[in-house]
Amino acid sequence: MRRILPSPADDVDLAHAYAYPGPEWLRLNMVAGADGGAWLKGVSEGLSGKGDRRVFGVLRGLADVVLAGAATVRTEAYGPARPRSSWRELRLGRPPSPPIAVITRRLDLDLASPLFTEAEPHARTIVITTERAPKDRRDEAGRNAEVIVAGDERVDMSIAVASLRERGLGRVLCEGGPRINGQLAAAGLVDELCLTISPVLTGGDAARILNGPASHVPLRLAHLLEEEGFLFCKYTREPR
Repeated sequence: MRRILPSPADDVDLAHAYAYPGPEWLRLNMVAGADGGAWLKGVSEGLSGKGDRRVFGVLRGLADVVLAGAATVRTEAYGPARPRSSWRELRLGRPPSPPIAVITRRLDLDLASPLFTEAEPHARTIVITTERAPKDRRDEAGRNAEVIVAGDERVDMSIAVASLRERGLGRVLCEGGPRINGQLAAAGLVDELCLTISPVLTGGDAARILNGPASHVPLRLAHLLEEEGFLFCKYTREPR
């Protein structure tokens, strides 16, 4: 993988390129086609490539917690993040893998799936839900996951992120989907966007990487990497 900006280089240390600047930082990581579509045939897998998967792995290894919406967890068949040998140095002084935190208003999840039943004790899955979620579902989720109530009818993203930080999970990696991204941006919580641009046209009804309330978040391009036609953009929020 080569760096195009800020200064050309033929080889890139991804852990250094994507290192968090501080203990509290929220980054979005998304992949999109050249025409802006966030999925192909309903899932993001068709947009990915070898380089994108390497970046994905490094970003997970660097994160304290991986945040995703219920629709993404269902569509992409999420399981727990498994420890990797390549993460040992990235996670010195921390558990060997980050927990998955799922945002779900109604708790319409398969609570018997591996995401809940196979997560290691050090990375117990976190469910972020609402007061209006059925109590029996909250109780069932609590058997295999930590449950956070963040809002009445809808998940309040500010409360959700603050609750993660209270648990020492300040470096948040959000993997979407577009609705969750849109809500985080509208709440002013996004510090960074890592966007892989795949050399493919998607067309169809694919959403953009943000889908929801209007937001205006000025960004600056921190770096631009390239491999096999894929572009890896890292944007950071302009100082407030």
